[in-house]
Amino acid sequence: MKKILFFYKKLMTTFWFVPVLIIAISIFLSVGLVILDQKFTFSQDGLGKYFFVTSADSARSILSTISGAMIGVAGTVFSVTLVALTLASSQFGPRLIKNFMYVRLNQVVLGSYVATYLYCLFVLNAIKEGDNYTFIPVISILVAIITALVNIILLIIFIHKIATSIQADKVISDISEVIYEQINSLYPNKMGEALDNEKINIVDTIKSKYLNTIIIKSPKSGYIQYIDSESLLKAVSSFDTLLELYFRPGDHLVEGIEIGKLYFNNDLNKEQIEDICNQFVIGKIKVAEQDLEFSIHQMVEIASRALSPGVNDPYTAITCIDNLTATMCRLSQIDFPSKYRIDNENNLRIIANTTEFEGLLDAAFNQIRQFSAGSTAVIIRLMEAQITINGFVKKENHKKAVIKHAKMILNVGKQTIKEEIDFNDLYVRSKRILSE
Repeated sequence: MKKILFFYKKLMTTFWFVPVLIIAISIFLSVGLVILDQKFTFSQDGLGKYFFVTSADSARSILSTISGAMIGVAGTVFSVTLVALTLASSQFGPRLIKNFMYVRLNQVVLGSYVATYLYCLFVLNAIKEGDNYTFIPVISILVAIITALVNIILLIIFIHKIATSIQADKVISDISEVIYEQINSLYPNKMGEALDNEKINIVDTIKSKYLNTIIIKSPKSGYIQYIDSESLLKAVSSFDTLLELYFRPGDHLVEGIEIGKLYFNNDLNKEQIEDICNQFVIGKIKVAEQDLEFSIHQMVEIASRALSPGVNDPYTAITCIDNLTATMCRLSQIDFPSKYRIDNENNLRIIANTTEFEGLLDAAFNQIRQFSAGSTAVIIRLMEAQITINGFVKKENHKKAVIKHAKMILNVGKQTIKEEIDFNDLYVRSKRILSE
């Protein structure tokens, strides 16, 4: 079920699905309203004479004007979207293009204009005028006018959204919100079983109890996009096996590479092995569904580009560091999933390759530190970030990881900061964490 939900979310984030859905709805709406106009005769007296069209020529003129304007604006909307994507790609990196494509408003606006164009064409075709019979779908035309008004409002909102969406602070803030949503989604509850040292020491013994092993190989090259953990655990348990995984979502696979080892006693047929392999979704590109590092790397890429000699924008880099600091402080307070997964009968079934706090800390700050050489303000902010994170971490191994980064940042400062007073500012701050 979760695998189906993953593909549904993937479908909803494509640029074409929502516009096509809106277009389909507009076609059915045009047919339905024309049928309504045929079955009922609406009074054109009183207020009706001000809102309902009484002339076939006027009806055709109104619908032709609306349809022509809508398809023209749709082309403009598409052009503006491409310009925004181009600016985003050059300023923030090509991997951020999908963030702009997935904005629901962009999809709704494009779909709404094309849908209105097609709606007007269908209603226009329904107008009939002859010597003995005249049919003017007055309600359908009124809906077309109202839709045109709504589309004008949508255009204003769209232009505002585009103007704000390519600002660096807004892009960074949006990525930070996505990261927070991912943290809440990936780590809502404790996953896996935190085995004590005694049980960990007998993991090799548990493996040795299985008579047979088989290597699970990647069927194709690509990135692991999704692993249905619940279905995988259910399948492994039902076959009375133990699965050891070497990779996790976000890792790149080469066709034929060993992605895990399956331990079993009873013979397994081809269908059972395929059932286990089908719990992995491998695609050509990375996705953020189960890969927290993917979103962190997006923010790191913005900071790295900002620190490049051609851009030299330390303020954007500092904004990225501030948001990454907030992310790491949040991550320091969660329980990361154990790599050991047990079934309902307390049998070890899966040994997973899991994400650790230190790995995410490395992903957040390693590249920024490497590119920060020579930028005193950025180096000092990196040290302040470690001080802030250190105030939140509770586990000893987490503190060691933070102190390791503080030492590396101090070394960068020693090698690249030439002004003695600037280095003293960094050194004074470093004492707040390295003196512990």
